[in-house]
Amino acid sequence: MYQQMIFVNLPVNDLDASKKFFTELGYSIDPRFSNEDAASVVISDTIVAMLLTKAFYATFTDKEIADATTTSEVLICLSAESREKVDELVDRAIAAGGTASGRTQDHGFMYGRAFDDLDGHTWEVAWLDPAAVQG
Repeated sequence: MYQQMIFVNLPVNDLDASKKFFTELGYSIDPRFSNEDAASVVISDTIVAMLLTKAFYATFTDKEIADATTTSEVLICLSAESREKVDELVDRAIAAGGTASGRTQDHGFMYGRAFDDLDGHTWEVAWLDPAAVQG
């Protein structure tokens, strides 16, 4: 069965620093799709973050590139298998140089936190109780 993938393309100021940040979160860089202008960060079998230098990113759009430290264009949300995994990933991101973003969301059946990466892109991490989804 075909599994659709998502490739999130993000402009970054310092490609090497961003690669280091995401590898410290436990993700790997796929060298087949990485070079001096881009890094392919493998988040899962179906999710890839493409970190692109701003000059390279600009070749894909005629629009102005947003400054994610002052403007929000997108909120990227990753699922987590437990509340503890939410905390683990967000805490690792903060330890690696990211910043906490927003408030912790705790609704009992759903728990989430967020961090901003080195370039200000907001990554939400959320756990949802499977029992709540089923009924």
